[in-house]
Amino acid sequence: MPKKKPLKGKPVVNEEVDGLDVTVNKFGQIESHFDMKKIIEFLNRNVDDKKLRDREDIDDEGEFLKDEKEKPDSDETADTGTDC
Repeated sequence: MPKKKPLKGKPVVNEEVDGLDVTVNKFGQIESHFDMKKIIEFLNRNVDDKKLRDREDIDDEGEFLKDEKEKPDSDETADTGTDC
């Protein structure tokens, strides 16, 4: 079976990620000159994650919905250190 020839030129990509160059170093760490938060936001908007489809705590854009029952306000739970 013959080896595949490497493609020449740049691939056609979305304008938002144009210029993205991702490499993996010898320690297995992802290196990029692009901000990782921008990459994650792009993937959340454009890629359907089947594991998260039916979750009720995530909206359609992939953002977590705030649940006030789980996180009490700091004013209500603040311990003043006095037993009066």
